[in-house]
Amino acid sequence: MRWALVKVCLAVTAMVVVAFAVPLGLVVQEMASDRAFSNAERQAATIGPTLSITTDPGQLSKAVESTQMGAARRMAVHVPPVAGGAPVEIGTTRAGAHAVEETRRMGRAMTVRLAGGGSALLQPTALGSGDIAVVEVFVPESEVSNGVATAWVVLAGVGLALIVGSVAVADRLGARLVRPAERLADAAHQLGEGRLGARVPEDGPKELRSAAVAFNSMADQVVELLANERELAADLSHRLRTPLTVLRLNTASLGDGPAAEQTRAAVEQLEREVDTIIRTAREQRAPASGAAGAGAGCDASEVIRDRMAFWSALAEDEGREVRLAGVDRTVRLPVARPELAAALDALLGNVFRHTPEGTPFAVDVHDAGDAVIVLVSDAGPGIADPDAALRRGNDGGRDGSTGLGLDIVRRVAESTGGDVRIGRSMLGGTEVRVWIALDDRARGGAGGARTRRVSRRKRRG
Repeated sequence: MRWALVKVCLAVTAMVVVAFAVPLGLVVQEMASDRAFSNAERQAATIGPTLSITTDPGQLSKAVESTQMGAARRMAVHVPPVAGGAPVEIGTTRAGAHAVEETRRMGRAMTVRLAGGGSALLQPTALGSGDIAVVEVFVPESEVSNGVATAWVVLAGVGLALIVGSVAVADRLGARLVRPAERLADAAHQLGEGRLGARVPEDGPKELRSAAVAFNSMADQVVELLANERELAADLSHRLRTPLTVLRLNTASLGDGPAAEQTRAAVEQLEREVDTIIRTAREQRAPASGAAGAGAGCDASEVIRDRMAFWSALAEDEGREVRLAGVDRTVRLPVARPELAAALDALLGNVFRHTPEGTPFAVDVHDAGDAVIVLVSDAGPGIADPDAALRRGNDGGRDGSTGLGLDIVRRVAESTGGDVRIGRSMLGGTEVRVWIALDDRARGGAGGARTRRVSRRKRRG
């Protein structure tokens, strides 16, 4: 569409330039010719007073030499026989005798094209005797076309400038029309590939703005419709594992006895069944969405405060000291609220499941400008093999672990172009660092995300 608009504008501008420039050039050419012959007529008229007084060859020669055309040898005078005398020819004659006689007979000026180039103006002039003399003035071709070539060059330059300018304007207008359409098509491809965060800026012409609004509304509805399925499938770790963890921990207060042992066995059996369901649901889960758009963001501080309010009651029962930092101001993330809540529950659930009671832990949020860093650290025994823990489905041989909690966290981080790293915390145990990118350019693709993650690791040392 962009090149079609450029071609149409080019054709229209070219036709307009031709329609105006060609007639104007012809008018300039005609004006130059009229100017040359008008000047020749004025020069011929300067001999008229002399011819009306005398036909003496000597006097006529002096009069002709005194004129501009005569001095340039471009004027001739043809005097017919007067009172039985001989005809008089003054100056250089270029027109034929037939043309001279025709001018004398007609009694009006005429122009004759010469074979050698140029033209001759024949001007009849009355003598005192009543006869007709003919004054011949030679007009060269260079004088007839004087300034015409320059005028054509100027007109061609103006026309070319108009064409180039119109093409440039049409190209900008075409880009303004095409760019929103290309963004809409690209977003549609991303949505088709499963990147549910794809959105389109609502700008451009009115029709494309309406299309962008409709697309964003459709994408939001798709995200909303799939949210229930993700909550039932991908987020079962949040909805089922959390209460099961509370039940398992509470069974420790039941004491000894057959009923207590049966309850613990039932909870363990239920946990194993839930683990199986979670593995099956995670394996059948739809492809992870891409970078979340404007409609899928959330306030990280609010989500963290909400989840910490849930876990703090259990932490108080177990005597765990909790520290929370960096959540006193709004921190917007390009991640859906359910996704971030599921990731936090997975991290905090790991702390409660894999560290002894009374182990302190902390959650810190840092705004790094182009990214937000969420740190979950504890004073537990730590993770022996962090790389293996980040591999999907690797439970490390630990009971009550599906190996999918950290995978949930990794998927959330990588959906924005970020990453997850495991290291040693300041408390002495495990520190899980979740890097969530805020720069849209970090979402150009998996290869680009990997490259940026490597560069961030180098930068963080």
